[in-house]
Amino acid sequence: MRKKIIKTSGAPGAIGPYSQAVEAGGTLYISGQIPMDPETGKIVEGGIREQTERVLKNIKIILSSAGYRKRDVVKSTCLLDDMNNFQEMNEVYGAFYSEEPPARAAYEVSKLPAGVKIEIETIAVKG
Repeated sequence: MRKKIIKTSGAPGAIGPYSQAVEAGGTLYISGQIPMDPETGKIVEGGIREQTERVLKNIKIILSSAGYRKRDVVKSTCLLDDMNNFQEMNEVYGAFYSEEPPARAAYEVSKLPAGVKIEIETIAVKG
C-alpha cells in the first residue's frame, strides 16, 4: 500500500515534522487542526464557537483538496482545553455534521498548541 501526502495552501501548513493529511488505501488521515486562519497565519479571535468553526473550515478544505466530502468522515477526535466548553463546541460541530455524523471522542487536555481552545483530528474513508 502506497501513501500519498496531502498538502493544500487553503489550510494551515504543518508547523512540525508531520503532514496536513496522509491518504492510504482509500482512507484519509487528517492531522489535528487548530483554529489558525491560513491567510493570516494567526489564531482566530473569539471563544470556543469561533475556534471550532475555523477548525472545521480547515478540515473541510483539506477534505476537498484530497477529493473527499464531509459525509466521508468516519471518526473525529476533539481535544479541548476545558471540558466546560463541550456544549458550545458540540453545537457548532453538530451543525457542521448535521447529516450522518461520524463517530467521535472528546477529551480535555492540559494544553494545546499556541494556547488554542480546540484541536480536531479526522479520519475519512471514500465510500
